[in-house]
Amino acid sequence: MKRKNSKNKENQGNINTNVENQDMKIENSAEVENVMPSEEATFEEKLAEVNDKYLRLSAEFDNYRKRTAREKLEILRNGGEEIIKGLLPVLDDFDRCIDSMETATDIEPVKEGILLIQSKLSGFLKSQGLSEIETEDQDFDTNIHDAVTKFPVSDESKKGKIIDIAQKGYKLNDKVIRFAKVIVGE
Repeated sequence: MKRKNSKNKENQGNINTNVENQDMKIENSAEVENVMPSEEATFEEKLAEVNDKYLRLSAEFDNYRKRTAREKLEILRNGGEEIIKGLLPVLDDFDRCIDSMETATDIEPVKEGILLIQSKLSGFLKSQGLSEIETEDQDFDTNIHDAVTKFPVSDESKKGKIIDIAQKGYKLNDKVIRFAKVIVGE
């Protein structure tokens, strides 16, 4: 009997140990289950936060793109306004010149008026960054000149150089906007 009792006690101890181990496993699994949903919840919250930031950034960029497109369109529409305002006094001078030409008996003051208007227009365009391309006694340069024709020359120093101008060329802020049409010595 003693043996049975000792075996019973051993079995009882094993059962208690097993029960305790089972309880610990249950507690640990409950902890794992408790940890998993909270980690999952924080992951989902972070994902939602990042997704929200992405959507806001995307919307902000789209608004920026639309705003800059509107501003560019507005600049293109009204960008020449300042230039037109600067040309209006020149247009007024031309109107006065035409009125004076109808009643003028002496042509010299009319010529002077036209030269003054031309000077005023040239000065305004220069203030806007327009400059004439130099062509007189220059070497032919395909970057700024357009050869209309070649003309035979007897002087060797004139070969490859510009000998006449068919149309003036212009630069706007160092960018060629119209090539000078020239005749080149050959």
